[in-house]
Amino acid sequence: MLHRSIALTLAAAAVAMPALAEPGVTITIYADNQALVQDTRAITFTGQRQRVEFKNVSAQIRPETASLNAGDMAIIEQNFDYDLLSPAKIMENAVGQTITLVRTNPATGAETREQAVVLAANGGVVLQIGSRIEVLRDDGLPVRVIFDKVPPNMRAEPTLSMLVQGTAGTREASLRYLTPGLGWRADYVALFDEAKGQIDVQGWVTLTNNSGTTYDNAQTVLVAGTPRLLGQRNSPRYNGGLVEAGTETGSRERLGDYYLYPLAERTTIANMQTKQVSFLDVHGAPASHGYQASFGWLQTADQPISAATVYQFSNSAQGGLGDQLPAGVVRFYIKDSRGQAQFIGEHAIGHTPMGSKLSISTGDAFDVKVQPVVEDRQRLSSSRWKTTMRYTLSNALPKPVTVRVVQRGLWGDTKVSAESRKSERLDADSVAWNVPVPANGKVDLNATFDSRY
Repeated sequence: MLHRSIALTLAAAAVAMPALAEPGVTITIYADNQALVQDTRAITFTGQRQRVEFKNVSAQIRPETASLNAGDMAIIEQNFDYDLLSPAKIMENAVGQTITLVRTNPATGAETREQAVVLAANGGVVLQIGSRIEVLRDDGLPVRVIFDKVPPNMRAEPTLSMLVQGTAGTREASLRYLTPGLGWRADYVALFDEAKGQIDVQGWVTLTNNSGTTYDNAQTVLVAGTPRLLGQRNSPRYNGGLVEAGTETGSRERLGDYYLYPLAERTTIANMQTKQVSFLDVHGAPASHGYQASFGWLQTADQPISAATVYQFSNSAQGGLGDQLPAGVVRFYIKDSRGQAQFIGEHAIGHTPMGSKLSISTGDAFDVKVQPVVEDRQRLSSSRWKTTMRYTLSNALPKPVTVRVVQRGLWGDTKVSAESRKSERLDADSVAWNVPVPANGKVDLNATFDSRY
């Protein structure tokens, strides 16, 4: 890095530009790192061809999506200048140009000036000074470089310029464009009260801005949903924790098949900033705590396996959180014996319609375990088998618990021919039992399956 300061001396005044009012920015941010920026300004049209500059646009703007809307105006040409001013960049763009070197004598403070032509700026600066060739040294000596002008197409900030012609007069014009670099996600903080069987949930919108530009005092709207973008894989969306999809309609504004979450007040979204805004705050919603253990077909274990700790609640308008839940991460807390909230796990959820039931696992239980064992396998014919399973449930807690045991991998034609407790068929692939286990006790669940293999 060269130890020198850079002074810019403009030889001539910049081309006169039409006056622009303070920007009024509206940003619509989607969850998949995409945003729509609408920048409205007052422009004075001269009636002739003129160049209009929009500074402070996103450094990642998709120029092909940009459009300027104003009455009685036509766009002739537009350019996006994203080569930003920096000491290294301005020197690279000055290759072939004449600059002025100002050297200071450390002993006397006297300055000397020389004209130089920049020959190269690749890993170092090569100069022609008169008849000699010199490499600008990086030795800490005080050197300043003076440029006569800013190199063409270089800007102090990302700039979109348009050559336009419009009827003379001052009126509002709106620049609209799409850009990556802006995104948001939902984060939820859930505090569970075991004694009351209730949950408090606070939802946060977490905004991130890596677009290269700060948006001052912006009106911001968030879109919960996934618009299709060309080149983006249309993979199935994750719906973690969703037990039953809701069918309720709320009052939240929709945009097509998406939901809108407008921020209540204008906010500044600084570049390289993460900002959080609350959008959900519910106290005392009904919730329950339980355990679940799921096993694959013919799964057997030499040692007991920890059951998953699960929490169940609803986002129904009656007896639930009462809102649509954008995809995000739910982080669970419970209070210890001293009344301090402690973190116990987290789980991702997908976009969840109102009225849904959720069952969220926060980790493995320490004291509740299940050991699946294949006790017997008999071949009944060339195409039928009889399998006897035993599930041993143990509970080291000083209170009774109920464990939901799920057997998967059954295929559609597998039947439960005998069982020690009534099962519930979940789908063609799985069945489940709700098994009470006494405090500090053990229980065996037995089941026999008739299957093709």
